[in-house]
Amino acid sequence: MGKIKIGINGFGRIGQLVARVALQRDDVELVAVNDLFITTDYMMNMIKTNFRAVKIDTASRRPICLSMIVCTANGSTMSSRNPGEIPWGETGADFIVESTGVFTDKDKAAAHLKGGAKKVIISTPSKDAPMFIVGVNELEYKPELDIVSNASCTTNCLAPLAKTVDGPSAKGWRGGRAASFNIIPSSTGSAKAVGKVLPSLNGKLTGMAFRVPTVDVSVADLTVRLEKKATYNEIKAAIKEESESEGKLKGILGYTEDDVVSTDFLGDSRSSIFYAKARIALNDNFAKLVSWYGNEWVYSSHVIDLIRHIASVQ
Repeated sequence: MGKIKIGINGFGRIGQLVARVALQRDDVELVAVNDLFITTDYMMNMIKTNFRAVKIDTASRRPICLSMIVCTANGSTMSSRNPGEIPWGETGADFIVESTGVFTDKDKAAAHLKGGAKKVIISTPSKDAPMFIVGVNELEYKPELDIVSNASCTTNCLAPLAKTVDGPSAKGWRGGRAASFNIIPSSTGSAKAVGKVLPSLNGKLTGMAFRVPTVDVSVADLTVRLEKKATYNEIKAAIKEESESEGKLKGILGYTEDDVVSTDFLGDSRSSIFYAKARIALNDNFAKLVSWYGNEWVYSSHVIDLIRHIASVQ
């Protein structure tokens, strides 16, 4: 199989990081970018200078820039408002990452297919497109599905944790982001999305988020009421065992008992790193679990991972 050729619609934070991940994968080729508001020169500048989501040494910046699509004769940058008018077929892009945050339902995202795209991956939860998370339910993908969602960064963190703890027993969670000042409570669709990728938990989850001005990396707070009794040590042991196993969650679920802060996880490729020291266990039926996750770099990496899986089963 040749290289997987992708295009990106929307060159915001996720679009930029998906581009960076693609450029570091030998089996993936970024062939086109469409953005209505960002010029090619500005794309170049962002790729060269925006490194907040990942620890990267200065020496590596130039090679990444030189391999960036807008630096090559083979790549295409476009500026079209209507997805149906983007000539993806002419650029050779088969897999389109829809990262504008606008075309998030199936009908709107399907417009990309008119331009020659074969598959569309929406980089946000969708109300009607099937959602897949690497390490959780990607094996349920069927080749006839042309439009899918990679859910959200928070869902990518919570789903592996909930899957491990559920026996089935997880009853609820609330999402949060570490803060120092200016905490802003907000709504989130991540709770409903977990239920879509783990049907056994559908309708059993609710949640909220707190938005704060940290550079990157967030923390999820999963509060569970267990049907089967389990001590906190038993829960820790189960998560630790899963994180160290050779199973589906290898490289997805992590475990730490170190004294850490959010920036320690910049560039961490795991979706969810369980923090064993942040414990609250009221009794053997109720526990609060905390897990770290990179809400930009890791998510963007798994967008590419999902595309690679989809390509492998065509």
